[in-house]
Amino acid sequence: MKMSRISEHIWSLKSWVFIPIHVWLVVEEDGVTLVDAGIPQMAKGILKAVDQIGAGPLKRIVLTHGHSDHVGAVKRILASTPVPVYVHTIEIPFMEGDLAYPRRKKAAVSLEKEIVEPLPADETGQLLPIGGLQPYFTPGHSPGHVIYWHERDRVVLGGDLFTSKKGKLRRPMPMFTADMAEAVESSKVLFRLKPVHLEICHGNPVHNPADQLEEYLRQTL
Repeated sequence: MKMSRISEHIWSLKSWVFIPIHVWLVVEEDGVTLVDAGIPQMAKGILKAVDQIGAGPLKRIVLTHGHSDHVGAVKRILASTPVPVYVHTIEIPFMEGDLAYPRRKKAAVSLEKEIVEPLPADETGQLLPIGGLQPYFTPGHSPGHVIYWHERDRVVLGGDLFTSKKGKLRRPMPMFTADMAEAVESSKVLFRLKPVHLEICHGNPVHNPADQLEEYLRQTL
């Protein structure tokens, strides 16, 4: 697994199984937040990387969504390092197997019940900051997909909101995207945030992605 520092507070961990799979470590005041958990084989490398950066213990795991390639290492990590695991409340019945993900024939369990809990939100449902990250609801790839904005570093950890090619924004993978039109609409959050750096699970980073967004939206019409 390849480890690289992408900003003052954020490290990227990359594995490869047919396609790249990225997860991220975010240095917080109280320790480290893991964003997404990749596949089961990444668990040992993730825990080793937490130790290597020397910023304190793993304090929490936050998920962009519940697909198996984003939650695979959760149980192995929790076996040695019990921490809370958060995901958008809308995503929970799909990942726990109570509902089938859109466009899938059958429900499937990616994490058993009582492992995850909803991301904190106010009485209106507005997502609240968690550690140094602000979640934004970006449905489409999955019903409860979110991205995480690190305002201080001006970095978006984008999960599967996009893929990329040669530094250019590309659509999320159609085969695994529940509602492409909704995913494209969710991408407009970049106009608001204007990050200097966008991290993507299955692709290379994109710099100043908001500058590409109008062209991206035209290409996806």
